[in-house]
Amino acid sequence: MASGTVLDEIIAGVREDLAVRRAATPPPALEERLAERAPARDALASLRGDGRTLGLIAEVKRRSPSKGDLAAIPDPAALAAVYAQAGASAVSVLTEQRRFGGSLADLDAVRARVDAPVLRKDFVVDPYQVLEARAHGADLVLLIVAALSPAQLQELHAQITELGMTALVETHDLAELETALALDAAAPGGSPLIGVNARDLRTLEVDLARAADVLRHMPSHVLAVGESAVVGVEDVESYAVAGADAVLVGEALVRQGDPSASVRAFRAVARRGRPTIPTREEHA
Repeated sequence: MASGTVLDEIIAGVREDLAVRRAATPPPALEERLAERAPARDALASLRGDGRTLGLIAEVKRRSPSKGDLAAIPDPAALAAVYAQAGASAVSVLTEQRRFGGSLADLDAVRARVDAPVLRKDFVVDPYQVLEARAHGADLVLLIVAALSPAQLQELHAQITELGMTALVETHDLAELETALALDAAAPGGSPLIGVNARDLRTLEVDLARAADVLRHMPSHVLAVGESAVVGVEDVESYAVAGADAVLVGEALVRQGDPSASVRAFRAVARRGRPTIPTREEHA
């Protein structure tokens, strides 16, 4: 990871906040809570749905480094309930505080309110955060390839799988896709879940053409999620044309006056499938 990027700055703050939480709640205390949790929900099945329309991960998102404040969201559980009732396949909860205004309290509130699978979306760089995710009821955990070494990615992915959760492995270019695909052997019992973020977290620049190219190179056994740059249904259609099986949407839902209608419209977009699967040598 190059030094001095936006991603580096975010992760530095994440590590500082993590140290405070770890001191207040040591790992054994989190492990005790795991026994109280019901098994994680099957997020892959929910995102696959009937196979005819796109899956949707609807996000509870107050702000972002690129756009600043988006929405106040005083009651994240109520918003999550709207998403779920409108047909969202899963609900994403941002738990990073400094740049996104989220918290584990938001995750607790959403988990207590909805039956849909819940994603802990954060900059996960330490096994402690995976324990936190399961202890607070998450069914999915985001792993960002750009934020982790291959060894870290492998370790955290294995831990997520061992705890019965699903890892959403986020990529943004073809090199990162190769790294994500190398996790296939460590994902027994189901197809891997790989996201393609149109936004480069190092610079915050958006490149939809690059994201579409990565999606087109995704093997058919992967459940592919398009992320970022969705303003309206036409953007969801573009992700579908590129081969996405699902989309993750936050800003477009929290900024519009009728998130329920937006969820229904996005969920109605038909899947297009992907072109002939290239070999790894072709896209290495």
